[in-house]
Amino acid sequence: MKQIDTVAIIGLGAIGAFFADSLLPALNDGLRIIAGGERAKALKEEGMVINGTREFYNVVAPDEKTEPADLVIITTKMTGLKQALEDIKNQVGPDTIIMAPLNGVESEGVVAEKYGWDKVLYSLMRVSSVKDGNKVSFDPDNSFLEFGERTNDLEKLSDKVKTVQGIFEEAGIKYQIRPDMNRAIWEKYVCNVSENQVAAILDIPFGAWGSCNDANQLRLMVADEVIQIARKKGIMIDPDYAKDHLEFLKVVPEKNKPSTLQDILAGRKTEKDMLAGTVIRLGKETGVQTPLNEFLYHAIKVLEDKNDGKVKGVN
Repeated sequence: MKQIDTVAIIGLGAIGAFFADSLLPALNDGLRIIAGGERAKALKEEGMVINGTREFYNVVAPDEKTEPADLVIITTKMTGLKQALEDIKNQVGPDTIIMAPLNGVESEGVVAEKYGWDKVLYSLMRVSSVKDGNKVSFDPDNSFLEFGERTNDLEKLSDKVKTVQGIFEEAGIKYQIRPDMNRAIWEKYVCNVSENQVAAILDIPFGAWGSCNDANQLRLMVADEVIQIARKKGIMIDPDYAKDHLEFLKVVPEKNKPSTLQDILAGRKTEKDMLAGTVIRLGKETGVQTPLNEFLYHAIKVLEDKNDGKVKGVN
């Protein structure tokens, strides 16, 4: 079993900062941040302030020739995944492992189409992270990664999983290895689709779910469309999964805002196509009606158009 000495991260934002914060002390210059242009310049000059501490990184341009990294972690948004796959080409060698803990249920397939399933591990993040410029904050005590092969025998993990497990333990990164990672990713997708989109159109933080029954009911109704699709696809998520997940949401800092709402407030484009857009498409494929996600898709598009000045009469 090999040892991981070099890790390349592309997308040093809210999720990328979670990994960089722990991996930098363990790897030093063995941690590479892949960035070019103005983004690279800003990282070199200003660094990143993660939970109040400013750090500077070994920034590597996409076209810079280096030895392949042992592990590549892609933490862009889904909309930036295909470009990220091009930008990491110099980091990928025969033995490189790739993880893409993005929102959604299709990132592993997209990565595998480019680089092959033999390099891919399934992964997802459980973290409420807030990004403001070059500042990122999250609660490390309530943040962790889930990763592994698509299916895992917890008594006999694959060499690929054990290799990544080694660097995460060295760096102090909290993680879980689930027997069924595809189901785990779909459970996270249930949360992303419901929490992100409802919060975005209502302009409410995480604290709303446990304190406002009507907001929580909307969350549950939207989540149910995703759960129905998953079960039609043979991914047997518990019908009460979203209801039970409320206990986890209650430990998230109540003022934190889901990422889609953060995007709207910052005037950025959202991941609506990965969220409601994908649900609508998969609903048609599986015969599940998705009226709430259809409403949310158009509602969020209106908010984006308002930000772009395309809605007349809005100040």
